[in-house]
Amino acid sequence: MSDFFDAVVLARLQFAFTLSFHFIFPSFTIGLASFLAVLNGLWLWKGEPYATVYAYWSKIFAMVFGMGVVSGVVMSYQFGTNWSAFSHKAGPVIGPLMAYEVMTAFFLEAGFLGVMLFGREKVGPGIHFFATCMVALGTLVSATWIIAVNSWMQTPQGTVFNDAGQYVPADWWAIIWTPSFPYRLVHTVLAAYLTTAFAVGGVGAWHLLKGRSSAPVRTMFSMAMWMAALVTPVQIFVGDEHGRNTLEHQPVKLLAIEGDFDPSPNGAHLVLFGFPSNEDERVHFQIAIPKLGSLILKHDATAPLPGLKDYPKEDWPPVYIPFWSFRIMVGMAMIMLTVGWWSLYQRFRGRLYDAPWLQRAALVASPTGFVTVIAGWVTTETGRQPWVIYGQMRTVEAVAPIQASAVATSLLIFIVVYFAAFGAGIWYILRLMAAPPGSASEMIEAPERAAGITPAAGHKSLTGKEG
Repeated sequence: MSDFFDAVVLARLQFAFTLSFHFIFPSFTIGLASFLAVLNGLWLWKGEPYATVYAYWSKIFAMVFGMGVVSGVVMSYQFGTNWSAFSHKAGPVIGPLMAYEVMTAFFLEAGFLGVMLFGREKVGPGIHFFATCMVALGTLVSATWIIAVNSWMQTPQGTVFNDAGQYVPADWWAIIWTPSFPYRLVHTVLAAYLTTAFAVGGVGAWHLLKGRSSAPVRTMFSMAMWMAALVTPVQIFVGDEHGRNTLEHQPVKLLAIEGDFDPSPNGAHLVLFGFPSNEDERVHFQIAIPKLGSLILKHDATAPLPGLKDYPKEDWPPVYIPFWSFRIMVGMAMIMLTVGWWSLYQRFRGRLYDAPWLQRAALVASPTGFVTVIAGWVTTETGRQPWVIYGQMRTVEAVAPIQASAVATSLLIFIVVYFAAFGAGIWYILRLMAAPPGSASEMIEAPERAAGITPAAGHKSLTGKEG
């Protein structure tokens, strides 16, 4: 129990709490921004019902985006308060990458966000569509820089260690394009798209179950189910490739995820469930399938795999955390795949909007994207321990010289403030989602008139003038 009050443990817990809370919002805005860009294009092309769906989700996007920015700013201060040793040693690498994120992605989002949310009647539908696309692009660029930072910490390369005890860039291309970067970026972006798909699908399912089978409701539900059905299997494939990359570059993390303590010279089994123990160096009460681990990781059922016992025990993570968080992530993915393919079956039967059990399943599955994202970050960050820069700098070397009581006090403040402030924000977002999409006259009639078009006026140009 005394270890819990160690400054390092508390600093890690504080960063994990703020990161988990923060990433709920970017994982939603990345997908939602792209969804809005598609809706805006369809609005210009076909008019209703895409206009109403756009207006409905743009309000929710504004709230989510704002809370994401606020929670992200708070996180950055911890690099100076709790992790100053890391900031000193890795600052020449981390600092410029974070600055690039601000100068490209954040400025792009901030520059066009106001136009996207409030400017259609001022600039016209064509420029408004461009602004929406720029906001969507900004969210993707932001994700790219953040994943580049984290990927360098996971699979570091391209730096030298100078006499001042700092990591100094030697090859920026190598720093950005680390071995794990492309896998992690694609996996993260697809996760954001699926998070949005199931959130949108859950809202659509809620209104369908309430008997609100309007065209906007059907549209949002249909688009969400298409994304769920088509992208989930792609994400599973990308996750498999990411796992194989992790085995190559971070074998201890992958072996902890799999619960493989002993080496397997003739093919590793796949542990489905059990209770891993670092102390006993085994998985208690395990349920396993012989040879399947090697088949998944090596595509060869008899391929040998190492075990955690092949590596120093002081380099092991707390195995039970990534072991279980990974299985939560996979379990959520299976639920997503089931709902997505179930929707395909009902769509081809012509009963997509008249399948109450599918809609109930979609409603229950609506938070699976958020759970999966958090479980994924827990897996990758806990699995990296005891390293903050994998294989080069231990977490205990990165923490600031700060008292445990100070970290504990700030952590308690964070918990209270976050649940109060962001809890109120999330409650308001849920209220917005619970309300049905408004009619075009309520939500877009004035902007449409100002832009000079109507939903039926497909023959007019993007500037709102006669073509």
